Amino acid sequence: MKWLAHPWLTIRVQIALGIIFVVAALPKIVDPPSFAHMIYNYKLIPWSLINPMALVMPWIELLCGLALIFGIWKETARTIIGALLFIFIIAISINLIRGNAIDCGCFDVSAAGKTTAERIADMRFVILRDLGMLLMVGQLWFASRGAGSQPAEAA
Repeated sequence: MKWLAHPWLTIRVQIALGIIFVVAALPKIVDPPSFAHMIYNYKLIPWSLINPMALVMPWIELLCGLALIFGIWKETARTIIGALLFIFIIAISINLIRGNAIDCGCFDVSAAGKTTAERIADMRFVILRDLGMLLMVGQLWFASRGAGSQPAEAA
């Protein structure tokens, strides 16, 4: 399992995850009203929190993504991204169980005009994609714990 904590892999996972979150944040920052509408469609939070969430969450995603890309505050960024992914997975799963076919608003905040069946299929894919990104967070966590390194020899 040494290979899982190898710096070669870790830096690439860190940068890739950072880029993903920067790319996801930009359309939300550019169009907060559309993102607010996406949040509303989830029907999970009080309406009074929708606009503040639509304004703040993309900046958190952007800052965490940039932190991973530039290698600063890596542990904090990794933890926040892991928590966001967990929340996204739960929110989409709840709507999938409800049969509420939504556009996740992950990378594109414009309404896609898809059928209910297409949106349900997209939601399943998004859960799998987010689980994959959560595995990336897990790799970063595993590597940061020094997993796979040799124990120090006693003098």
